[in-house]
Parts: sequence; structure tokens; C-alpha cells
Amino acid sequence: MQITRGYRTELDLNNHQITACKKHAGAARWAWNWGLARKQAVYQESKRWIGAMELHRELNKLKQTEIPWMYEISKAAPQEALRDLDQAYRNFFRRVRLNKEGKWKGTLGFPKFKSKRCGLLSFRLTGAIHVYEKAIELPRLGRLRLKECGYLPTSGVHILSATVSEEAGRWYVSVQVEEEVALPPPATGFPLGVDLGSKTLAQCSDGRAVANPKALRSELGRLKRLHRRLSRKQKDSKNRAKARVILARTYARLAHIRRDALHKGTSLLTRAVLSPEERGSRLAEIAASLPEPKAKVKARTGKRTQPAEPPLLPEQIARKVKQKQIKQVLRQARTVDAPLRPSMTILEDLNVDGMRRNRKLALSISDVGFGEFRRQMTYKAVWQGGSLLLADRWFPSTKLCSGCGHVKAEMDLSERVYACDNCHLVIDRDLNAALNLAALAHEVLKLAEQNPDRSLQALFHEVMAKTMQADQPGPYREFLGKGETPVEREALADLS
Repeated sequence: MQITRGYRTELDLNNHQITACKKHAGAARWAWNWGLARKQAVYQESKRWIGAMELHRELNKLKQTEIPWMYEISKAAPQEALRDLDQAYRNFFRRVRLNKEGKWKGTLGFPKFKSKRCGLLSFRLTGAIHVYEKAIELPRLGRLRLKECGYLPTSGVHILSATVSEEAGRWYVSVQVEEEVALPPPATGFPLGVDLGSKTLAQCSDGRAVANPKALRSELGRLKRLHRRLSRKQKDSKNRAKARVILARTYARLAHIRRDALHKGTSLLTRAVLSPEERGSRLAEIAASLPEPKAKVKARTGKRTQPAEPPLLPEQIARKVKQKQIKQVLRQARTVDAPLRPSMTILEDLNVDGMRRNRKLALSISDVGFGEFRRQMTYKAVWQGGSLLLADRWFPSTKLCSGCGHVKAEMDLSERVYACDNCHLVIDRDLNAALNLAALAHEVLKLAEQNPDRSLQALFHEVMAKTMQADQPGPYREFLGKGETPVEREALADLS
């Protein structure tokens, strides 16, 4: 199958290249503001829509008279900014339509003008883009060095665009490519229920847990001091600029910690769990099957001819490139790993906006990143041959006993251990919720075998509506198949 994927890595730029990137970002910001003002003026005059291509033709005429400095940058930067402006308008009208139908709650998001001080330094380029092992060649910017060797794909993909952005003084490039990947073999492992929380990022029904780094909470004191230090500096001074950079780098570090935890957690839950011995043998097998990496040679025109065979990379660079290739192959789903990958994963459809209205929990909820976790699980589950379903936000996964199906009337957030009043089951609160979600997945798979013509989503809604009724027996012990709970079977029994 063909997928569209982005690869993002850091650039190693010199001062001249940084200045050129800032010029491109400033030109893209100027084109956005000019296009937005032009769109509003045309609509007020003639009540008509003016598109990106018409704006780009007008911009080309302005280059000859009013803005000759635009010739110093690539034409793709302002052109892509105008296309982004068109897309922003389409999104706004789509939200307006959904709002009239009662399907959209929140701000409509009309496009706004971008400030030079508060705007993000970013621009997108298309055209002749060449990726090498340690560099990337972009239009008008030339060859830019990469800090990470062998991460960007150099062959076998179709490059669509490259987006250069700045974050806390560091420059990054994100390459969007189209690549052909093999269809993943369907996963046949046990279904997985995942309960999200702020204390533990994700608690799985099989006993595994993904720790929450709590990046913002751990650095809250330092952030307060940095904000106080920034506010005491004189405006437009060098010291204020330095303090702003230190604060931005701190926030970027916290974002990187959170992003790293989310990617590692979602990959752990969707991929096959291999033992150290299996992983070592698999790495040796993949390393033996891969050829030695060779350098990518740019095609030359004229009398110079391209070498018949690309030369081998230096030993140090070749080792790094091959390690990247081995990891990429190891992540792919294989038929032999099908029983180790969950065939179905169920998450809760959380009302994050409503949870953030609690002033005591707003900081912790925002620090987790529930939306990003759900987004990553959506596409990673498909890449690993599984499926992802979302339980209704009113499903009492926490109040429902996973042993007998008894539902508690009330349960405070401070109660971290679930104690059933009916069957006297004592179990961790998050594990109990994850087991209830996994039981739903097990029932859906059973119905799917009996009704192969119906969709999983329809069967899932039917099972969830049935389970949410009062006095229904919990499918907890039937799900395990041995008449014993994980608390009795594993080392989690000491939670009581």
C-alpha cells in the first residue's frame, strides 16, 4: 500500500544559511499577510473569492516594482504560504457549516495576520529536493548539513515537499514523502484495553504500564523563575533577548520529553513484544540480509556521466546508516509476530476539554497529551495490522467491576484501588478499567466471527450498549479463559 509519511530531523546550519532561512520564513509570512489582506479587500469590493493561483500571479507582478527583494528567495515559499491560506479559509467555512448543523463546538478559527515577533519561523519548499546520507539539497538554499546521519530516506520514495522550521534557536527539516510499504499481516494476538490517566500515562489490560514523565510538572519551579527573570529585564534589551531564548529552550526541552514518551508508549502497545534473545537473533538476521549501504550520487547533466555503481560509504557513516535501516526493518509487522501483536485495541473517548475545566487537574491533563496519544495509536495500529476502537465516554469503565459486573454509584478520584462491594474483588483502579475495555474487545471479536458481514464499529456499539445496562455479568473471567484474574495470576496481587 502507498502511504504519505513525514521524516523530521535537525539541521546543522552556519550563519549564512540561517540568514537565508530567515529570509524565506519572512517572505512566507509576508505573503500570508498580503494574501489575507488582498482576499478581504476583494471580497468587500466584489463579493467574490480569489484563489491562491490568482494571488500568486499578482505577486509576480509586484516583484518587478514594489518587492524586488522577493527574487532573493525561492518562489515556492510564498506560493505555498498562499496555498496554506486557501486551506485555512476552507477549514473556516467547513467549521461554519458544521456549527450550523450543530456538529461543531468551539471557535471557528478565521485566518489571522501573522506577527513578526510572535510568528513561527517556518516555510515549505517544493521542486528539486535531493536527500543524501548527511545532507539535504533544497531550492535556492543549496546543500544543508544534517545532524542525524541516515535517517531521511535517500531512495525508493517520492519526495513531495520539505518544510523548514525553527524551534528555540534550532532549525529542523520535515520531508514529506510517498512510499510503498507491504500490507501488514493481520494481528491475531489477544485484544488490548488501554486506560489513560495522569498518574500513569497508559495502563494496559495485560499488566503493562506506560509511565508518565510529567515533564511540565517536574520543571514548574524552574519555569516560574525563568518567567520572573524575563519580566524583570528591560524591554528591547540584549539581556531580555537572552532570557527569552533560555525560556524557549526550556519549553522546547519539555515538549521533546513529552513527544518522546508518547512515541515510545504507542510503539510499545502496537508492536510485538520480543524477548531480548528474540530481538538479538532478529537483529542479526536483518543485518545479514541487508546489503552494504552506498552513497547516493546526484545525476549530472552534460558530458559528465554518472558512475555505473555508487561508491561505498565510509565505515563510520555506513555503520550509522545500516543501524537505521535495521531498526526500520525491525519495526515492520511480520507474519511470525502476528500472535504477539494485539488484534484490537480499545481506548476511551475522553472529553479532554471538559477535564481541563477543573482548575486542580488542568495542568496535569494538559501535560499528558491525550489527543496526541490517540492520534499516534490510530495510524500505528493500522501499520501493525490491528484495529483501534473508541469506547463511549459514558461507559463506566472505572466504576464497573471486572469480576462480577457490579457498577458503583460513586467513586472519587482519590480512590486508587477498586474494592467491589458485591464480589469483594480488590484491584488497581486503572487496571480494572483496562480489563473492562479489553472485555469489550473480546466480545466484539466473538460477534465478528459469527457475523462476518457486519462492521466492527457496529458490533462494538452493540456490545457497549449491552454492557452499559445495569446488572449485567462482567465478561472478565470468560475473557481470561482460565477462571482466574491477572491479580491472582501475576505479581499484582499485593495491591490489596
